[in-house]
Formats: sequence, C-alpha cells, structure tokens
Amino acid sequence: MSCNPPDLPASQQRSDALGQEITELFGLITAATYDLLFRIRQFDQEKLWHLEGVCSCAHWLNWKCGIGFNAAREKVRVANALGALPKISETFRLGKVSYSKVRATTRVATLENEDYLLNIAKYGTAYHVESLVRGYRRAKQLNDVDSANKQHHARSLTYRYDDDGSLVIKGRLPAEVGAMLIKALDKAVERTVAETDNEKDEDKHETSSRGRPSFATRRADALMEMAESYLQQGPKSSSSADRYQVMVHVTAETSQPDTALIEEGPHVSAETSRRIACDTCISRLLEKEKGEPISIGRKSRVIPPPMRRALQARDKGCRFPGCTHTYFIDRHHIQHWSNGGATSLDNLVLLCRHHHRLVHEGGFACEKGEDGDVVFRNQTGRIIHRSGFEVPTHLENFAHRLREKLEERHINSQTCLTQWRGEKMDQALAVEHIWRIDHPGQ
Repeated sequence: MSCNPPDLPASQQRSDALGQEITELFGLITAATYDLLFRIRQFDQEKLWHLEGVCSCAHWLNWKCGIGFNAAREKVRVANALGALPKISETFRLGKVSYSKVRATTRVATLENEDYLLNIAKYGTAYHVESLVRGYRRAKQLNDVDSANKQHHARSLTYRYDDDGSLVIKGRLPAEVGAMLIKALDKAVERTVAETDNEKDEDKHETSSRGRPSFATRRADALMEMAESYLQQGPKSSSSADRYQVMVHVTAETSQPDTALIEEGPHVSAETSRRIACDTCISRLLEKEKGEPISIGRKSRVIPPPMRRALQARDKGCRFPGCTHTYFIDRHHIQHWSNGGATSLDNLVLLCRHHHRLVHEGGFACEKGEDGDVVFRNQTGRIIHRSGFEVPTHLENFAHRLREKLEERHINSQTCLTQWRGEKMDQALAVEHIWRIDHPGQ
C-alpha cells in the first residue's frame, strides 16, 4: 500500500502565508493592547471608575469587560508601571515586544535598567524574560540582611485618631509574626470578596501604587471583621442579638448631627450614624452642654431573623450593579427607619460594606424606581445600569481613529518576531548584569 507524499511546495506556501498573517495580526494586537493599557492608566489615574461605585479599576474591568479579576488587576498594574518606563512603553506601542514580556519586565524595570531588559525581551523568549526577572527578585530577597533579633526588638504597634476622625494604626512586626497576621487577614479577605476566577494570584503583593488601595481597603474591612469576631467570642450569628452597641452623644442645646460623638471615639457624621443604625441597636443618650445625662432614648429596631432569611433568599448578595460580594453583607433601609421607613422586605436591600458606605457617606443614592425595582445613582445623579452604558458613545469614530493610528506604526509580519536564534541564556550572568546596573559599586 503506497501513500502519496503531501504537496510540499503548496503546503509550505500555505504555512508561510498563514504564519505571516498570524504574526502581523499579533503585532497589531500587541499595539492595540498598548492603546488599551494607555487608556486604562488614564481611567485609573483619574479614578473615573469611582463614578460606577466599584472598588477599583480592576473591578470595573472585571464587570464591564469580562476580564478575570486577577488578570484585570495585572493590567492595571502594568498600565501604571508603563507610565514611568518610556522606552519599554514606546517599543510596546510599536508592537515590537509582546504583552507577556512587558508584563514580566515591569515587575523590576527602572529607568536605569529598562534598556537591558528590552535587549533581553527583543533577543530572547518570554521564558528568558520571566527567568531573568524571577532570578533578580530572588537575589534581592537574599540580599536582605536584617536579623531576626533586630526585628524582634523593633516590634511595636501604635494608634492615634487622625484629624478627620479616622483611626490610624502603625505597626512593625517580626517576619514570622507578620506572616501570621497576613495569613489571618487574607483568610478574612477570602470571605469578604467573591472571587470571579480561579487564576492563581502570583502577584498579590506586587501591585502598583494605584492598585494598592483596593487590596489595602479589603484588608481593612477584614481587620474589622476579625475584631468583631473576637469581641463576640465566636463567629457572626444571624440571630437578633446586637452585633455591638454604639452610644451616640448629642447635646440637647444644639442637636446638630455634626456634634454626634461615638462613646470613647471621635465625632461622626449624621450619615455614618444612619449607616451604623441600619441593622444595629443604638441607644440615644441626651446630654446637657457639660455632659450631664438627661434621658436615654429607645433602642432602634433590629431586622428579625425570619425577615433576614427572606431578604437573603431574595437578594443572595450585594444588589449594587456589578458587585458579586456575598459575604459580610449589610441590610440597608432604602428609606431609613428614623425617617419613617418601615422595616419590611419592600424597604430593605442587601449591600456589601463598601457600597453601604457609598450610599450613606459617598454621595451615592439607593431608591425605588417606577417599576418598584431598586435603582442606584452616582454622585452626579446618573443611574448606574447593571450592564452596558446608558447611551451609545463615539465608538464608531474611535474605532476609525484607532485603525489609523495602527496603520501609522507600519506593523507587518516581521514586527513582533523575536530575534532569538536558539542560544541559551546564562541566567546567573544576566542577573548579575542587571544587579550591577541597579546597585552600582556593590
């Protein structure tokens, strides 16, 4: 039985043609990815995502663009890093170096070493770049000569109230104690954040200055949950027992919301008091100017357990558009009970801690729409829709301008090709070279 060999010339032509189409298209995609990250950096630096009520730019990308949260956070980190790396940024803009290589180099790149890193990126594979970055980061860790004894003797934890009334905590802990605290915080964070994909988070502690507030905020929320759990001497219960009791001091002569004072704490705004009171007992202590008690008011109503269960079954989690949080959810009165709002399912909605604060203190609004559904508005009064945008935008003209910009870069099938010819990289030598660039004289 004979087998005719394939038409090699024809197949080779097909391979060359299709291969060139792939590399040219990839060059265009790379250049377009630069344009995407450039706009993400602008969007993040101007904090325009805040108008949608989300926690961070990464959350906005996850919601609006369908990007996995970890991948979205990486895009924000890389986008912000590129703003300080002009040579890597320009090479990326021209489609000459892939996003994978840019993503790796921005973990360690500086103005001083970006030339060397670009050289590795152009003449090596993505694996070579990752290997160099990984080795360099390991070398930096091994160079840390702080002793355990020095860490132990320097341990401290202090706190103070800032001018705006917020508590500022400052601490220094030995490495192993710090690791234990971080592990506990991360465990608590896992329960407060609904993960949207299972991608391994390799860079949780490797975020840009613009990316840190989001994770720092979640850790602050987790610390609050840990404190509550400890004070309750057990996990949070769904019973009608008080989570905690807050004494709000208001002078009889003024009765101004600005004079509200949490017992053993700072002054708080009227909206902060309302947020705390949504599902918490508050005893009102009326005092004279010199602090002499006049009367103690009634406790506010607490949502009963059957209603809590019905509310949970209906809402499942935070109802704010784009939010997927299902743990540590607050129960919010749409019309506050102090203004005559009923403690009923029709007047209640579940909100996560972040969005509950936005509705009370952040200038956002939660109300009932004409159809009876819950409607949220941002600080400008615009309705926040669950998906998409309210009106069509200039996308058609934008796409045309983008195509023109890509054409001006003269990208072809050769643009994105790596200049690697099969040589093996000496990782130790490469790490030493970049080390000398960043640590002259050492």
